[in-house]
Amino acid sequence: MKLRLWPIVTSVIVSSVVLFGGWFLYDSLAMENPLSRIVQEQPGIEQSKINIGSKTVTVELTPKADANLREIYQSIVEKGGSIIGARNVELVVKDSSTPELDRWWSDALFDVAEAMEGRRYAAIPAALEAKKSTFPGLQVTTEMDDKYVYIHLTDGSHDKFRLLPRQAQKIGVWPNE
Repeated sequence: MKLRLWPIVTSVIVSSVVLFGGWFLYDSLAMENPLSRIVQEQPGIEQSKINIGSKTVTVELTPKADANLREIYQSIVEKGGSIIGARNVELVVKDSSTPELDRWWSDALFDVAEAMEGRRYAAIPAALEAKKSTFPGLQVTTEMDDKYVYIHLTDGSHDKFRLLPRQAQKIGVWPNE
């Protein structure tokens, strides 16, 4: 029996195009576009980009100065629940921070990290308010839900947003972890 090369190659190419084209259309039309629409409808978002992985949905966003990241996160998880499924939602925030805000945050980070490590979340706003006097005009807003501690620093024209996960991430150094 003699196999002809041309029909075999053609059927492999056509099958690949149909398979991967169908997968791409499903991923784009049934997953990414509806979730992108849900994210764009959120008040307080200038720009966003979505990446849907097998275990994580990453939402890169540029918030407006009046954005409430806790409400944005909750709304994305609730409205996009059927699309997200069992995946984790990870927000990557691009803010308009300045070196001065970064330096202030770096100084305050020790107290915040200590409170996070001890799960004393009520100490975070107090620690940030205590350090606020070193930066004239700084406004600090803190919120919390079951997933993150949300921190918003603003000096009036520039903003710094931080999402601190309440569940510590495992480093995985030990073989029995």
